[in-house]
Amino acid sequence: MPAPLQPGHVLRDRYVIRQTIGRGGMGSIYLAEDNRLRGRQCAIKQVHQDPDLPEDLVSQAREQFHREASVLARLDHPNLPKVSDYFAEGASDYLVMDFVPGDDLKTLMDRARRKGNFLPVQDVLTWARQLAEALEYLHEQDPPVIHRDIKPSNLKLTPQGLLKLVDFGLVKQSLPDEMTITVIQGRGTALYTPLEQYGGDAGHTDARSDIYAFGATLYHLLTNTPPIEAKQRFLQPGSLPSLRELNPRVPVVVEHAVLWAMSLHPDERPPSIRAFREALFAHPLTALATAAPAMRSMPALDLSHSLDRVLLGVTGALLLTALIGSLI
Repeated sequence: MPAPLQPGHVLRDRYVIRQTIGRGGMGSIYLAEDNRLRGRQCAIKQVHQDPDLPEDLVSQAREQFHREASVLARLDHPNLPKVSDYFAEGASDYLVMDFVPGDDLKTLMDRARRKGNFLPVQDVLTWARQLAEALEYLHEQDPPVIHRDIKPSNLKLTPQGLLKLVDFGLVKQSLPDEMTITVIQGRGTALYTPLEQYGGDAGHTDARSDIYAFGATLYHLLTNTPPIEAKQRFLQPGSLPSLRELNPRVPVVVEHAVLWAMSLHPDERPPSIRAFREALFAHPLTALATAAPAMRSMPALDLSHSLDRVLLGVTGALLLTALIGSLI
């Protein structure tokens, strides 16, 4: 890895580096200022190409980077940062996108946990709805765009309350019968990675891989507890605690939807973001009817407590009516 770029360094005679805001195995992310548009801040992702690799592999990786960067530059959605430029300098490729101010959801979760609190369920569901809209947009591209690294630290909340899915480090186009090279080689973050993604690019990943990571992210945000890795769950079935064991405030229907999304086999997960969203936001008494037939593989919900409450309420109303009638 090369040394990080220093503050004041200028890229492409345009972008002035202000500070390093992230650093990983194959590159860094910088906060920069665009000197052609004074006052505009941007985030620049650097992908370093290893010069020791065979020249043809480096050439293929750079070609794929520019192909996928051009796809990202065409995306336009309020819950995604806008990619505005991409270029190469030396042994590195660069992706320029809007800088998103605000805290990421991992920071907010850690802050609540240190105070002995959970994030409010309603807040998490509000963010989940925005994330679902962003992922549905990505998956509906032609060909679909798969993010492959959804996690709390890649979800930022702006001061205006808008959620942004950031860091396109593992994004790929889902092309049938074609293996792709990702913008940054990798498998995602283990806690949120489905089994099929453990094979890196050789593994078969599609929209359902993002659905698993979406579910695992919600599990963490709602319980303050990291989800058990898929590989460990495969070796130790039943090792994942239910959400309501960890946080009784989580609604039953939300728990079942999240666990459905976290099914180990892709065929047992929601078939689409839309199906997952419908399950997540369905009323407990109508969840199965609302999301059918998509939820046929979803574990049956225990609605007995909800039904008991409804019956108790109806009985009480009838008794009250009879009492008022006897008094008139």
